[in-house]
Amino acid sequence: MVPCYQNAQQASKLQNKKTTVVCSFEMTAEGSKLWGGRFVGATDPVMERFNASVAYDQRMWDADLRGSKAYVKALHQAELLSADEMDRILQGLDQISEEWSKGAFVLKDGDEDIHTANERRLKELIGPAAGKLHTGRSRNDQVVTDMRLWLRDAIATLTDAAVLLISAMVERAAAEINVLFPGYTHMQRAQPIRWSHWILSHAVALRRDVERLQEIKKRVNVLPLGSGAIAGTPFAIDRELLRKELCFDEVSLNSMDATAQRDFVAEFLFWASLCATHLSKMAEDLLLYSTKEFSFVTLADAYSTGSSLMPQKKNADSLELIRSKAGRIFGRCTGFIMTLKGLPSCYNKDLQEDKEAMFDCYDSILAVLQVTAGVVSTLKINADAMEAALSPDMLATDLAYYLVRKGVAFRDAHALAGKVVFTAESKNVPLNQLTAEDLKVISPLFGGDVASVWDYASSVEQYAAAGGTAESSVRAQVQHLRAWMTQHKVQT
Repeated sequence: MVPCYQNAQQASKLQNKKTTVVCSFEMTAEGSKLWGGRFVGATDPVMERFNASVAYDQRMWDADLRGSKAYVKALHQAELLSADEMDRILQGLDQISEEWSKGAFVLKDGDEDIHTANERRLKELIGPAAGKLHTGRSRNDQVVTDMRLWLRDAIATLTDAAVLLISAMVERAAAEINVLFPGYTHMQRAQPIRWSHWILSHAVALRRDVERLQEIKKRVNVLPLGSGAIAGTPFAIDRELLRKELCFDEVSLNSMDATAQRDFVAEFLFWASLCATHLSKMAEDLLLYSTKEFSFVTLADAYSTGSSLMPQKKNADSLELIRSKAGRIFGRCTGFIMTLKGLPSCYNKDLQEDKEAMFDCYDSILAVLQVTAGVVSTLKINADAMEAALSPDMLATDLAYYLVRKGVAFRDAHALAGKVVFTAESKNVPLNQLTAEDLKVISPLFGGDVASVWDYASSVEQYAAAGGTAESSVRAQVQHLRAWMTQHKVQT
């Protein structure tokens, strides 16, 4: 049986293996192409380059060979190949795999895509029997099978990277749970919160990203092989055998849909866009927190750069690039969906755009996840600066809650607290420096115990309901995420 690559590190090495090739395109006889029999003469060199995809789809070499190995067995079972022919083809495919693994595979003129390249090399190795490999198979079902195999492995790698990042965030939150700092809404100081609460807010978003990615994987893991170009296959190809060999969950239902739809690519691109949005938001916060004006955090030198002119500068380029990659990924996503929306039914060459979009988004989001994990793991916090940024005006809501606890309706309490704020601003003093008389004028319910409001630690601790920023609640969040991570252990 062809191995199912559920190991993320193994899959990552295979899908990212690159072979350096210099391609010189000359006028090529059409008879050497998979589709050349109907043509006379040669393709224009400019069209040759325009049509070729091997420069980027060669990274699917392993998926292509795995699909071919499974298909050879189905051909043999259908009595379209002898046992000897099957063994020779399998041995040839193994040799090609070894060449790719060692970086020794040589692309040649006329190898317009990875499928052509592998089949051409197979013919060089075993002779005419290689021509039987494509029996009943179209590049239409071959390429989409390769893409699904490749993306399935990519999803495993991305899941591991995201879980590692979440782990770094959760452990940091657990270690720094006693640090308080301002929470912001509308970029204005809002209420005191725990630094850990802020970290976990982003960890929870990433948890959703992981769960969403696993949902997408279910729809990726559908076998299209055996669908032919459009109508299916006229041969007794056992698609259930193919499904088992390639470890797919199910077989595609309709051959026209199987070869032409790229919903799974569009879903992946959207997933990458949303994940990048979450990471960009966190990067933006950290960029602000790292400025001299905030001085809440300091990035490690390993994730910073300097200025070519100003020696004092330490720029958070890692965070800026995380933010910028989101725009790049969005562009790929919207561009590909615009390609899809104009297509008629069944396969069209426009779909060649799918692979570059998929590969580029994968490379970008994987790099973003890895760099973000490095930033989070190594940055230093300035707890003193964080707590110094807390101010009494952030406790205005607590004044309203103080009155609520004395029986005042919240809307009335909110209005009274607003008057306290106005009075403090009019007198140009902090809220906690208003006199007892000032407060009594606003409401006789303000008594001597109002002094208890002006304590940031007590303020934070009152938010003990599930999901709040009290220590007990934050520890519960940490425990919940740790339990979740045990169910999504990084594969080794």
